[in-house]
Amino acid sequence: MSRFRVLIADDEKKFRRILQIILNGDGHETDTAQDGGEAWTLFQQHDYDLVITDLKMGDTNGMDLLHKIRKARPDFPVVVITAYGSIESAVKAMKAGAYDYISKPFENEEIKLVVRKAIDFHNLKNENRELREALSAKHEPGEFIGKSPQIEKVRRQALEVAKTPSTVLIQGESGTGKELIARTIHFNSPRASRSFIAVNCAALTENLLESELFGYEKGAFTGAMKTKPGKFELAHTGTLFLDEVGEMSSKVQVKILRALENMSFERLGGTAPIRIDTRILAATNRDLKQLVKEKTFRLDLFYRLNVYPITTPPLREYKDDLPRLVQYYLERLSRETGKIRRALSEGGMAKLHAHSWPGNVRELKNCLERSIIVSDGPLIRSRDIRIDNDMAPQAIDLLDIPIPPEGISLEEVEKALIRKALHQSGHNQSRAADVLKISRSTLRYRMEKHGFH
Repeated sequence: MSRFRVLIADDEKKFRRILQIILNGDGHETDTAQDGGEAWTLFQQHDYDLVITDLKMGDTNGMDLLHKIRKARPDFPVVVITAYGSIESAVKAMKAGAYDYISKPFENEEIKLVVRKAIDFHNLKNENRELREALSAKHEPGEFIGKSPQIEKVRRQALEVAKTPSTVLIQGESGTGKELIARTIHFNSPRASRSFIAVNCAALTENLLESELFGYEKGAFTGAMKTKPGKFELAHTGTLFLDEVGEMSSKVQVKILRALENMSFERLGGTAPIRIDTRILAATNRDLKQLVKEKTFRLDLFYRLNVYPITTPPLREYKDDLPRLVQYYLERLSRETGKIRRALSEGGMAKLHAHSWPGNVRELKNCLERSIIVSDGPLIRSRDIRIDNDMAPQAIDLLDIPIPPEGISLEEVEKALIRKALHQSGHNQSRAADVLKISRSTLRYRMEKHGFH
């Protein structure tokens, strides 16, 4: 059974203690308050799953507390306790929004059952809300556009691993759709109705990332005015997507490794372990194996993350899909910008084909959005397409290479280029392929053809 945090509010110390013993014995964490005012202060400072309150207390009674909680969190479950025979006050509390009531004296199993039902009801409401948010979120599987072998392979891998609870490491250049792959995995998994939470590890400092991932207790540091759950905790029973994991400090890497090994962690400033059932998807545009060699990324964490690797291909490797991508984004962007639907001229498509797309699909989308804005008719022409060539690799004018009168062997030129690329990349075939602007499989084919070993 899951462990929940319950706040008990009652002006009788003995009764508070009895409830605490019952609920702690049932595996729950409890805090107590002697009146409604103290309970309201605790409620604002901590993240509770349920409040149990007596109706008749000091200055701030149970009804006042109920009204405050309902105003702050309308769906939060509150169970009220009434004296024997006080049915009228119980009915009044139920009308005010209490989940249930229980009369003194009561049996231990009776209070346990009411607590379980209240928390189950609350969790069901949360699940329904998360499902609505997930369905309304800006996630369109149709964005995974393409019929090339490279895209079909990635799509197949994503759908295969979605059925499992395995950790996935998604690697690829910036703009190749790594988060889209992660969302495809989540929304096609048994966890699809639960939370998908994404964290950009490169966007936060070490301390901020640590508190963002693991949360903190009140008073853990200056400014920690109330307890805050972290992303690991919020993604419980769902999926946590860690983007740009190659940018994490060694300190954060150690904490994440421990969380993955034990499926539990402590908040900053806390001592109680918090158990989680969270699926981890990670992504990076860095070569983690190289970072391991450079001792800036932990080998043990790499193995923990690299259970099922997926590599997203750069756009330059599947340009045959450009017409499909262009059609999709032109239709979508026309809707979003309120412009009439545009088509692309042959010259415009030729210009797109000629570009190397170092920013990949993200760069293509931005380029098309600019083109829709500047074009003055239903057709986007070559002149409407503005490509930021400052971001592209500097082109080499191959026509400036002199050819001797006796001629030159094209095969020898190719062999020399491959040899130089391998030397420049430290004989890393993936990096050598990137330097030559070809796929790794193409490089390996040409190496075999030329007798490289």
